[in-house]
Amino acid sequence: MAVGKHIALLRGINVGGHRRVPMAELRALATGAGYGEVRTHLASGNLVLASDQPPEAVEQALERLIAERFGFAVDVVVRSAAQWRGYLDANPFVEESERAPNLVMLCIGKQPASDAHVSALQARAGENERVVQQGEALWLYFGDGAGRSKMAVGPATGIWTARNVRTVRSLAEMVA
Repeated sequence: MAVGKHIALLRGINVGGHRRVPMAELRALATGAGYGEVRTHLASGNLVLASDQPPEAVEQALERLIAERFGFAVDVVVRSAAQWRGYLDANPFVEESERAPNLVMLCIGKQPASDAHVSALQARAGENERVVQQGEALWLYFGDGAGRSKMAVGPATGIWTARNVRTVRSLAEMVA
């Protein structure tokens, strides 16, 4: 299998001083496991790496390595560079992304998005919030900000993680 670039998103780390995973240690861990071109973006668990493994295998390996090294479980969602580019190209909130990139989020999970996920989020969404399914991903628009939203940053069922469109763009540039 050819070596390809991947984006790994760690869920729920470095929030409020809990579940600390220093990015330098994460890079060292991934490099030590044989992954190439390892880089991180911000301190919120965004890892870019090169591997000849499929995304699912990278997910499993990183989850195991992180649990062994840090002593707690972390869900990791991995996508290929091509998948990531596809998400960005499918952004239904282009105008909103230009105006306020912190209000638009890409939400991806270990499972594909479904009509049930969309319905559940829309039921909680405020009047200035929208949810759009694009393939296996969800795009969320928080017109008044995510901080007070009852929609939350992802469905209540399954394992999901979200990144604002500014981070999505930065990660796309890192794997281009």
